[in-house]
Amino acid sequence: MLAMSTPAGPPTPMAHWVAYDFAVLRVVPHVHLGVFTPVGVVVHARTVPYLDIRVLTEPAELAARVPGVDAELLAHYLEAYRRTVVGDPAAGPVALAPPSERFHWITAPRSDVLQSSPVHEGVCEDPARALDALFAAYVGGRGRA
Repeated sequence: MLAMSTPAGPPTPMAHWVAYDFAVLRVVPHVHLGVFTPVGVVVHARTVPYLDIRVLTEPAELAARVPGVDAELLAHYLEAYRRTVVGDPAAGPVALAPPSERFHWITAPRSDVLQSSPVHEGVCEDPARALDALFAAYVGGRGRA
């Protein structure tokens, strides 16, 4: 069996590791400039199964990070993304799709103000902890899980 060294100790068996995909959600207030501000992270681990998201939804924090954008409207859209990812039936038909389809819908390329980064890969022992770490690294602040 393959093993992987961890910074905190000896090699651990790969059997306990979970492969996952993630993307950073970002606000692009001026699409033609391509400048963006990270506002959330979505993580999908197909084999566990796991799909979850952390996003900023407080209008005051969004207004401070992305000046000049309608923070109330942005918070509304980010909350809709969150509800879609967690499978809230009130979020519409996409929220009723299987987790993989919801992940791919959220990360599909768009030319809107709210976009996803390219999808990246990783391995972890706990996807929920990975989501917390990714959110802290790429977004910071208080997000809604």
